[in-house]
Amino acid sequence: MITRRSLLQIAAGSAAFTGLGLVPAYADLPKLKKKDSYKVGFAQTESNNPWRLAQTASMKDEAQKRGWQLVYTDAAGSAAKQVADVRSMIAQKVDVILLSPREEKPLVPAVMEAKKAGIPLFLIDRGVDVNLAKGGTDYVAFIGSDFVKEGEMAGEFLAKSVNGKAKIIELQGTVGSSPANDRKAGFEKAIKAYPDMKIIASQSGDFARDKGRQVFETLYQAHPDATALYSHNDEMTMGAIAAMEAAGKAPGKDLILASIDGTRDAAQAVSDGKILVLIECNPKFGPAAFDAIVKYAAGETVAPRLVNTDRLFNKDNIAAYMPESY
Repeated sequence: MITRRSLLQIAAGSAAFTGLGLVPAYADLPKLKKKDSYKVGFAQTESNNPWRLAQTASMKDEAQKRGWQLVYTDAAGSAAKQVADVRSMIAQKVDVILLSPREEKPLVPAVMEAKKAGIPLFLIDRGVDVNLAKGGTDYVAFIGSDFVKEGEMAGEFLAKSVNGKAKIIELQGTVGSSPANDRKAGFEKAIKAYPDMKIIASQSGDFARDKGRQVFETLYQAHPDATALYSHNDEMTMGAIAAMEAAGKAPGKDLILASIDGTRDAAQAVSDGKILVLIECNPKFGPAAFDAIVKYAAGETVAPRLVNTDRLFNKDNIAAYMPESY
């Protein structure tokens, strides 16, 4: 876990053999001079939920702590604006770029333009299409969670808790984003072993509370026989809970809920018995991202994928997590 237990489980860096000996796999990437302070660009995707706000705060706090300059932009949920934000950072000649891509494919040009401009780029919390841009080749590294594993953890715990039988409504995240794609894939992989675990309706709530509420309301009206909800993030989950309660239903009883993130609202809902299982996705990337920059500038090997260790919370262990929730 970032800064709390083991910060990152880092895969061993790869190397390629040449006639001159071993060279890092990222030898063709832009270099970064070693110095005391850096001008860092952080291209945030949006600021409409507690997870994103906590992530931005972590970046700003770490920059201030180290005395580095942070050039911060907010794409307000627009992939096109985020591409423009990265181009602006390139024009401002930042030393390095931290990019949290809104979607996998539309942000690939921004990644490639940074590389062409000679600016090292790290992907933060979300990835880009691996068929179009690769870590260690087109950008330095991806730093974030294993979204597939998060979905698997949610699916496995839910399946065991309902004895392998449920009719599930799924609230997906932003269409085309890596967490939405991977959390769906992981969940489906986990429940595949349980023939009576069926996703009967699935639609995007765009990771937003109010849209999640609206989408769930529509899906539940169409599928009143649903017995469980799997939501790709806590904001949509909290919106769905509001819709359930407005309809006179009891979350945690009439429908069993599985959610991902770890916000304070969701943690409280676990404590209150409304959410069965909450899978953590920690937003506090500042220390890990800035440490990776220092390591890269020093010429040390940085693995192309740095994966956080996320935890599973339920009624048995949620109380210990509450003080650090956000």
